[in-house]
Amino acid sequence: MAVQILTAGGTIDKLYFDARSEYEVGEPQIGKILREAGVTVDYDVEVVLQKDSLDLTDADRRRLAERAARTGARQVLITHGTDTMVRTARTLEDALHSEGGAAPDKTVVLVGSLSPARFKSSDAVFNIGFATAAVQTLPPGVYLAMNGQVFRPGDVRKNHEANRFERPDAPEER
Repeated sequence: MAVQILTAGGTIDKLYFDARSEYEVGEPQIGKILREAGVTVDYDVEVVLQKDSLDLTDADRRRLAERAARTGARQVLITHGTDTMVRTARTLEDALHSEGGAAPDKTVVLVGSLSPARFKSSDAVFNIGFATAAVQTLPPGVYLAMNGQVFRPGDVRKNHEANRFERPDAPEER
């Protein structure tokens, strides 16, 4: 297997309920997106969690890290909600790639979207395509692929006002 895809939930998989004006995490969308795009890389999708990232616990993050370490694939793509993606990436980096880490030979890329994949104007399709390429080409380590950029866990933040991921020293938007 070339790429193991692990899903954690988040906005990328959310459903919108008009009557209640609420969102709920639904079934993973990444397999459908990759099929519709005609992606030919060998991959397997495994549902690990189906939660909003604000509801993830440290135990959930450890579960993702353990599953990423145990897979036979050297390339792991994780779909995740954007609100706590950086925190999870740091947990994964510590667990997998720190000195004595469980899987120093793996490339792990976290990806999400700022609007549900089911929405016509969602960034999900682009982000998934970008992350799929990134996980196949980056050296071992943990990364986030968002907004057309690749970030390391210690060098990124989510800018809630601008609704994007950026480096901490990024200039203010004008």
